[in-house]
Amino acid sequence: MTAHLSNGTTNGDSSGASFRGVSLADLPKSNVFTSSLPADSEFPTPTDSFKALRTELGPRMVRGALYTYIRPEETKEPELLGVSRRAMKDIGLCEGEEQTDDFKQLVAGNKIMWDPASGEGIYPWAQCYGGWQFGSWAGQLGDGRAISLFESTNPDNKARFEIQLKGAGKTPYSRFADGKAVLRSSIREFIVSESLNALKIPTTRALSLTLAPHERVRRERFEPAAIVARFAESWLRIGTFDILRARGDRALLRKLATYIGENVFPGWRSLPSVLESHSTPAAAIDPRRDVPASDIQGAEGAEENRFTRLYREIARRNALTVAKWQAYAFTNGVLNTDNTSIVGLSLDFGPFAFLDNFDSSYTPNHDDHMLRYCYRNQPSMIWWNLIRLGENLGELMGAGRRVEEEEFVSKGVSEDFAPELIKRAEGIIERTGEEYKAVFLNEYKRLMAARLGLLSQKDSDFEDLFSELLDMMEALELDFNHFFRRLSDVKLGDLKTEDGRKGIAKRFFHSEGISASGETEETAQRRVGLWLDRWRERALEDWGSEESQDTAREKAMKSVNPKFIARSWILDEVIRRVEHEKDRGILQRVMNMACNPFNEEWGQDRAEEERFCGDVPKQGRGMMCTCFLTVKLTLLLALIISIISFSTAISISPVNDKDQNKRVFGYQLPADKTGWVEDGDGLAFPLQNYGGIDPKTGKQRQKFGGLCEGKSVGEHIISDEDECCQSWQLPWVYCRMYKKESPTPRSTASTLSPRDEGKNKRGLRLFGYELPYDRTGWIEDGNAVTPFRKVDAGVDPKTRKQRQKVKGPCKGGYVRKKTIADGDECCKSWPKSWGYCRKYKNIN
Repeated sequence: MTAHLSNGTTNGDSSGASFRGVSLADLPKSNVFTSSLPADSEFPTPTDSFKALRTELGPRMVRGALYTYIRPEETKEPELLGVSRRAMKDIGLCEGEEQTDDFKQLVAGNKIMWDPASGEGIYPWAQCYGGWQFGSWAGQLGDGRAISLFESTNPDNKARFEIQLKGAGKTPYSRFADGKAVLRSSIREFIVSESLNALKIPTTRALSLTLAPHERVRRERFEPAAIVARFAESWLRIGTFDILRARGDRALLRKLATYIGENVFPGWRSLPSVLESHSTPAAAIDPRRDVPASDIQGAEGAEENRFTRLYREIARRNALTVAKWQAYAFTNGVLNTDNTSIVGLSLDFGPFAFLDNFDSSYTPNHDDHMLRYCYRNQPSMIWWNLIRLGENLGELMGAGRRVEEEEFVSKGVSEDFAPELIKRAEGIIERTGEEYKAVFLNEYKRLMAARLGLLSQKDSDFEDLFSELLDMMEALELDFNHFFRRLSDVKLGDLKTEDGRKGIAKRFFHSEGISASGETEETAQRRVGLWLDRWRERALEDWGSEESQDTAREKAMKSVNPKFIARSWILDEVIRRVEHEKDRGILQRVMNMACNPFNEEWGQDRAEEERFCGDVPKQGRGMMCTCFLTVKLTLLLALIISIISFSTAISISPVNDKDQNKRVFGYQLPADKTGWVEDGDGLAFPLQNYGGIDPKTGKQRQKFGGLCEGKSVGEHIISDEDECCQSWQLPWVYCRMYKKESPTPRSTASTLSPRDEGKNKRGLRLFGYELPYDRTGWIEDGNAVTPFRKVDAGVDPKTRKQRQKVKGPCKGGYVRKKTIADGDECCKSWPKSWGYCRKYKNIN
């Protein structure tokens, strides 16, 4: 039964602006999630969990459940470091409540809203989910260090949030970790959550940051522990569906989808109606809603039931969010399915960053060697995740009007119905992809137009203004968000002449001037000036030439172009000052700036404000993170931005057959399985221990068990015309074809590179990478492999092949000023033992 906790009193009324909030005790609380969905059978009630030793609640596999009841670990003498006043207000808490002992103990994990004597109240829980991580199935994941306390309801606007502690201790989903969070990562999440919210980007929120002064946790070094109290409309993610489909739990998957439609979203009637035309992008922008849950819409063979409408709503929300990321140059860093929100929120902040210099291939994740989650790939990767969700919901969507039939609900898909169901589900996913693209592009163009101060949108804006601006920023290594804010201050009248435009162009350069390879200040001024002329003409079309209108345009632009951005170098300084210098004031000052990013000033330390909003220190640009420590990298790839690239592959995959132990299309196999099957998705990456990439098609191949045409696949070359695995039951799988393929050959190129001899202090640069002083060239090894971590290496930005630094003359001279042609042989003077001598690629 759902628990509702509140004494019903409020501090003030609930009439909008006059509402002043309530105390923590008076804040309405509930547990709709745990009362609606099944708990871990090991600890099915709060009392069972409470009586268990905390050590008994550690890592293990949890099946048939979506959460485990578990209390936070206690924190000794917690110190409340910071609170978001904006978050306090949005939850419905009154000002000053953060000073009470009840609040401090709650956000430190020392107080829960459950009474052990009576067994009444709301007991905390941790969610169970799985996920695809970097394209590979990772199995059970779950809340390994996050514990939800209760759901709160704002008495004024009735907004409901799930309050959660991150870093609250071990759970059954902690795997090999300690369930703790370090102060460093906690500060980053605390600030960026509120920063994104202030930029109107959908995000989970941060309420408070608490230091655990007696806790030291081991990462790459021992670090202080901390707890972030955070909240969201829902913490459900695509990975929640992933784990249920992987385990073949049809009933619970349906129950979860129903719970989301009825309790997470405002109800089935809030979901979008079938589109009138899938061929017209405009039809996808604002579809009709208010469709009864039982209604079946669409033409025969393309019927859409309520689960299809649910899928489309999730896709639409994520399209809007990723469009906002792109418009404000936010890179999440890790977009696995367990990090993709069902309600379209920015979720689980790890190695995130806002771009400094615009670089479409930038990733803040030091471990993302293949740039899977780089800035330009974010729209594609979110869609990749949504395809996985489509596969999870494929049975419910593909059932069409038969989704309520008793035989389908209880027994599943019959053999004769399977082809129809699969065809319908594939069509739904493909059409949703077009809808996702239309929603994304519409929102992206709307935001870019607003950031450039335009009142209307023209088809030519995308190429003439947006694309050219991004190309120019990348070529000249200009700061993305600074450009828009500084453009807001430009008077259109100052751009009438070429000399005026060239003078204004300098505003957008770094303090040291232009450092981009092959560019001078004069050429950069000319290019920026040409773009400013185009922008001026377009702005005059919308605003006219009156001075008062120019002032109004400036005001409008400053309302969408932030002066303050929570950049990585600023967060690093905050971390250093809080952790090592015991400076507590810096945290609240930066949080104030993050919550009010469009201000001109914040009434604090003026010099500090201007420094944080000024030119990014050269050594602080393009910073990267691992899951542990922050490092720096300058990426100099000259890649043209690609806004979206869709995977057309859809794999309605089989549920695991426990009796025969067969798993295909992305699931782990026992050691005795011998074959491969393609999942058809070129965006997938190899499974770490048991998968591979087809060397010709570049597609993912994964092992499976079973016979195909009576032969073991391990010894059989399947031709393109052969159908796969006739012995499989049809309801299991959309039957794919094998590719005719030989075993993966070894590379003919040796990766043996010479050791460095001597020093060269000229600071060479070749193929778009900055070389350390002691290196003089590159050699390709011909492998499409991940760069080596412990040697100086890189990937050719055009050919995508691995390159490694080498030492030695080539044709008697160093390669510093020489353009090597494709036909030149490299480095004849090297000893043969150094390896197979490759040719340089001329990519200049």
